[in-house]
Amino acid sequence: MDGIWLLSGACIVFTLAMFSSGLSDLRVMITRRTVDNIQFLPFLTTAVNNLGWLYYGLLKKDWTLITVNSIGASLQSLYIVAFIVYTTDKRYPLSQVFLSLGVLILAYTYFYLWIPDVDTRLNQLGLFCSVFTISMYLSPMADLVLQLTIHH
Repeated sequence: MDGIWLLSGACIVFTLAMFSSGLSDLRVMITRRTVDNIQFLPFLTTAVNNLGWLYYGLLKKDWTLITVNSIGASLQSLYIVAFIVYTTDKRYPLSQVFLSLGVLILAYTYFYLWIPDVDTRLNQLGLFCSVFTISMYLSPMADLVLQLTIHH
């Protein structure tokens, strides 16, 4: 049992370190009052990822997942709000936030209303969250491609 607590603690520390990597971008946004050279999509996809895994953790009653993803979603939300405050074109990030919230609401509705069996819900939700985790890690590439097409 001690090994599980040690592993859980290590997961919390390393995952939170990863989610707090955006603090340097937050500092830049606040001190320079601009979002130049800061990518928005990684913040958004990480927030969606955190919210999905938070729901999974709540269903599974896994306090490690709940803790990590609650803090991760809070940090990502802070980064998103700061980005929207300091960007000159607010329509683009706001439209992405609302689209993502719509996807999350549809997903929650699907998993909650149409899949009554908790084990099946956990399996399908785990697959859904895994896809979002992959998109979270690919999102910097998508944002980079978008930046390259805008500047050329």
